[in-house]
Amino acid sequence: MHTQLPYINSLKLANPVILAPMAGITSLPYRRIMKSFGASLVFSEMISANGLIRDGQRTRLLLTTHKEEFPLGIQLFGDDPTVLEKAAKMVTEDGALLDINMGCPVKKVVRSGAGSALLQEPRRVSQILKAVRKVYPGPLTIKIRSGWDDQSLNFLEIGRIAEAEGVDAITLHPRPRSQGFSGKANWEQITELKAALNIPVFGSGDIFTAEDGIRMLQQTGCDAIMIGRGGYGNPWLITQILDLLEGKAVSYPNSIEKCRVTLQHLQLHREQFGDKKTLLEMRKHLCWYARGLDGASHFRSALQKTEQLEQVLALTKYFFQAEAA
Repeated sequence: MHTQLPYINSLKLANPVILAPMAGITSLPYRRIMKSFGASLVFSEMISANGLIRDGQRTRLLLTTHKEEFPLGIQLFGDDPTVLEKAAKMVTEDGALLDINMGCPVKKVVRSGAGSALLQEPRRVSQILKAVRKVYPGPLTIKIRSGWDDQSLNFLEIGRIAEAEGVDAITLHPRPRSQGFSGKANWEQITELKAALNIPVFGSGDIFTAEDGIRMLQQTGCDAIMIGRGGYGNPWLITQILDLLEGKAVSYPNSIEKCRVTLQHLQLHREQFGDKKTLLEMRKHLCWYARGLDGASHFRSALQKTEQLEQVLALTKYFFQAEAA
């Protein structure tokens, strides 16, 4: 299956597989791993526009980048057009693209009026995008859900507003905010949005296997797919999708390969953040890498008890080597 390479305004992507922005997940080490497996575009974690303006230095740490991960998309969230305009100006030089989050379902974000809460206020969506477009010269995208709840699915209306305000591409996760991550994503809505707009539409939601990725591209006609939860502990998913796209057989990692990538991820995290933060933040990633392997539950419980990074390294090597033996 050959698809056209997607463009976002002047930015040409190397392939149609993109890494989703995810708070607490897509830090620089994770992005570097996913990029090395072929993601054509990676995104920062969700960055607070308010935080950037009020506490620039600490928030700017989330914008730390590395030449290996180019092109990097920066994702901002907020609910105030003036604040988002200021923040957009501040990140003009930081990435190759700016995305405004209008889909996050997390309570803390929604309570602030940002994320998917904006789907309840199409007029505000328009004001935000107008303000940001005025000051941000590069490719501009938004990420949305299909609506606030099943009674107010307004993704087509939001998509048309975005296009009218000069947004260059839109990603749809086809679940309403009320659904969280439960049930199934309704890919048919991606098809509808693609048919309604002239700008590129990217699909997100329930891509856990290479076959899922190809199916979304074929069924919906979307321009690219965005990998979120399916990539947790599984960067191979990206390569597998790209292989299938080129008509190649899909290959799966053995324990030795899993161990190599897990230790590489740990090392990158340690170099970036130091031992203490790595100990706290890498546990979840290590559990994901171990998923489906014999003894994974023992590995998980042992990890929770470790208080030194050297112990974590030893435990990880032991676990994967025992699995490989």
